[in-house]
Amino acid sequence: MSIEQKSPIFVAGATGYIGGRLVPRLLDAGYRVRALARAPSKLANRPWANTPNLEIVRGDILDGHSLQRALTGCRSAYYLVHSMGPQVDDFASTDRQAASNMAEAAAAEKLQQIIYLSGLGENASSLSHHLESRKEVGEVLKQGPVPVTILRAAMIIGSGSASFEILRYLVERLPVMLTPRWVDTPCQPIGVRNVLHYLVGCLDNPDTIGQTFDIGQPAITTYRQLMEIFAEEAGLPKRWIIPVPVLTPRLSGYWIHLVTPVPAAIAQPLAEGLSTPVTCQENRITELIPQELFDCRAAIRRALDRLHQQQIETSWTDSGPIRPAEWSQPDDPAWAGGSVFEDSRRLVLHAKPDEIWPALSSIGGYVGWYYANWLWWLRGFIDRLFGGVGLARGRRSATELYPGDSLDFWRVVDVEAPNRLLLSAEMKLPGEAVLCFKLKQLDEERTELKQIARFLPRGLFGLLYWYAVTPFHGYVFTGMLRGIADSIGKKIDRGPERLSTEVE
Repeated sequence: MSIEQKSPIFVAGATGYIGGRLVPRLLDAGYRVRALARAPSKLANRPWANTPNLEIVRGDILDGHSLQRALTGCRSAYYLVHSMGPQVDDFASTDRQAASNMAEAAAAEKLQQIIYLSGLGENASSLSHHLESRKEVGEVLKQGPVPVTILRAAMIIGSGSASFEILRYLVERLPVMLTPRWVDTPCQPIGVRNVLHYLVGCLDNPDTIGQTFDIGQPAITTYRQLMEIFAEEAGLPKRWIIPVPVLTPRLSGYWIHLVTPVPAAIAQPLAEGLSTPVTCQENRITELIPQELFDCRAAIRRALDRLHQQQIETSWTDSGPIRPAEWSQPDDPAWAGGSVFEDSRRLVLHAKPDEIWPALSSIGGYVGWYYANWLWWLRGFIDRLFGGVGLARGRRSATELYPGDSLDFWRVVDVEAPNRLLLSAEMKLPGEAVLCFKLKQLDEERTELKQIARFLPRGLFGLLYWYAVTPFHGYVFTGMLRGIADSIGKKIDRGPERLSTEVE
């Protein structure tokens, strides 16, 4: 029986950093794949989404019934789920429940194999909460009758990974670094391409079923050496790294939050694990699934190449939820009330939608917001101080936008090229906010560009916030519309003009 005729392979965590790269590689290898997503739209616009062998199903790993329905008919599964993030208060408890659901559903559907990507770290009392949780998930999965293949990895080096982003921003922004003592902790990182090769290689491989493998580059290094190598590969001057005893893991997490795009909810658990040696205790997998293992220098060089091309396949930010935005369309019959404030402006250009769309689809990131970028930066800086995501996340790709992509302190809710782009705010706010761009062709020569900001306040502070920022809208949004026109070199026929400010 050919691979195509076999039952599908289930991928839990398909919208995440590793899962979003694994799915197309499984498809390229000829497997049928069933990808689980709470929001299927996050996968629907990917370049590989229309592949005949791919099935995208809606479901939630925390909902045992929907998980079992999604698993029906599958023969093996990848478990790439991790709940650590700003949206989850207790990620260990959430991950424990999710793993229990997976074990029960896999048993009910009589799967042949579960493949789980875990973390390195020995069975010691010094394990961080994060590493202990990763270990516990593997134990919960193994409590079921379905055999589990566990790959244990330390830091994954690849463009867009959270660990690599922390390394990158610390080295790029700080010529002198006062670091905790963990800077000299031994570690054995691995390139993301090598991780993906091992993941694919474990599938349908009888020698890996029910086994646990440590995966990493051949050499043991330290975080100090990784920083020094990164500086060399990035063409930066020598970085001065000074370990000090007073920086606790908690303080390190907050410092990482301020200096890098990675929020404290993720940075702190990662920082707590940096004091634990994470090295491979065995290397059996190198004989079972041979490949060229990149050393950390080669892996960093490849990641930097992708960053310079502004083409990051997946990012750690991909796992964020798409917030429901029904309220952003107050005229929707499903909307049942509440005060929605609106600021709408429009511009008529001598251009077609296809000529304007590239400017809209490349907004944010290195391009910026076409006007008053310093104000956008200031808003991001203030958000960061109050524990928000800030502006530094940038964007995954310079030209592509998919639903679910992070875009500075926004998240893409919907993309309808070349007519509509809807963004939902993820900064700290006393309410919820969306920003929408609409293009409507008026005739053969002219197109209307409409920019709509809507805000759903939460309590008195929400109302005060809206009235405080409204005076800045005319300056920022009008300038943004003019800046978009200037960027494409098209003549303005009318506007920018304000359409309405409504309370509904």
